Amino acid sequence: MRAMVEGGEPGSDRNTERIQDADAGRAVSVVGPIGGPLAALEVKAAAVAPGTPRRSLWRHPDYMKLWTASTVSLMGSQISLIAIPFIATVVLNASPFQIALLASTEMLPFILFTLPAGAWLDRIRRRPVLIAGDIGRGIALLTIPVAFAAGVLTIWQLYLVAFVTGSLTVLFDVADQSYLPALLDREDLVEGNAKLQIPAAAAQIAGPAIGGGLIGIVAAPFTVILDAVSFFASGGLVSLIRKQEHKPARSIASDGSKTNLRTEIAEGLRYVLGNRHLSRIAGSTATSNLGTSIAFAVFPFFVYRELGLSPALVGAAFGLGSIGILAGAVAAAPLARRFGVGPMIVCSMFATGPAAFLVVFLPSADTSPSSAVIPAAALAAGALLVTQGLLMSFTAVVYNVNQVSYRQAITPLTMQGRMNATMRFIVWGTMPLGSLIGGLLASVFPVRAAILIGAIVASTAFLWVLFSPVRSLREIPTALPEERA
Repeated sequence: MRAMVEGGEPGSDRNTERIQDADAGRAVSVVGPIGGPLAALEVKAAAVAPGTPRRSLWRHPDYMKLWTASTVSLMGSQISLIAIPFIATVVLNASPFQIALLASTEMLPFILFTLPAGAWLDRIRRRPVLIAGDIGRGIALLTIPVAFAAGVLTIWQLYLVAFVTGSLTVLFDVADQSYLPALLDREDLVEGNAKLQIPAAAAQIAGPAIGGGLIGIVAAPFTVILDAVSFFASGGLVSLIRKQEHKPARSIASDGSKTNLRTEIAEGLRYVLGNRHLSRIAGSTATSNLGTSIAFAVFPFFVYRELGLSPALVGAAFGLGSIGILAGAVAAAPLARRFGVGPMIVCSMFATGPAAFLVVFLPSADTSPSSAVIPAAALAAGALLVTQGLLMSFTAVVYNVNQVSYRQAITPLTMQGRMNATMRFIVWGTMPLGSLIGGLLASVFPVRAAILIGAIVASTAFLWVLFSPVRSLREIPTALPEERA
């Protein structure tokens, strides 16, 4: 399983609205650096007697299967994070706009399919969708090394794989976030989401470095095999979860008839847009993802072709920068308890945007003869990438853990799928647009100018939550509003 600011999860982020609304969510990330979880009846969280310690989630068998599945597949995805952009940029010699279009194609399904997927997933069990999504994406990725071995791999096939994996990720991601509240009690959601960021940290620390190193040993398309295998393993682990998941009850209209998909989609939109907290969080995350997508749309072209950096250096920098994910996962819950959920959402988003500015100042690799193992310019570029990754990954995880946990806690189980789908539609829907804008800007202006414009846009995202009721939130509610009434 894989997590993007969602988002990214900033997203994600996948990019972060993959570090997953990692935001939180999970996606196959084909382009970009470090910044992309119901039941038939609404049930109340199990009551815990005063003074009775809750069982650690490390001793929760089904949660640990979900956690392990996330660990396995995230490692594979981080290898592809380096390999697939390298294939497009170096192996297939794609132009800046073609590279940006690859990222846009992967995210296009979030505009096309997210809303109907959310309504549909509120009618069915989520676990089978998680399993099918993992298996399907593994099969799609396997076509890349097969085509390369046959000498027929083209950029058009990468577009097709990106669209297929993106479409399956739409189903998986909405089901994933709608499934966790059925697996855990509400008071465990912050801990559960935070612990799911730990394998994300481990994978993003080790995965890019492994991917960059493997590209130097074997042809880049063959490294994608590891990602495909990780998807198959993840699907197998999710299939072992034993907690009974009941089929959700269909929504009933006022006249007693069953509602149709269009009606249920509209209900999801009204629920999110009509909630002063959710709508502002959605606006903030969408703006962040728009800016970072503009900035990083042509990142592979920038670092490999313009700057001349090696995939091993870029992978190692990504890995070290991802230590921020681990730190964010550990710190998210204590920071929320100390300063409040709302202030941490605002502060973490405020710090996420400026991190993108550091990429503007990356120096070109020094290609002149030198006795140094790694030229000074390359070391400086690597240090800047590590710093950018540390800042963006830490703040994105703190943001996503708190805002996703809040969303899950205040939303009825029967609305979880549509709420998550609507949020995904809004916050990830800006990403293909951002990638296209970034590609067009880089085709007209210097690539650094395109990155600078994206960073400026991302830096305004915190204003949505600063000037809203979100900033006054103190804690995650342990009961739905109607249960507290």
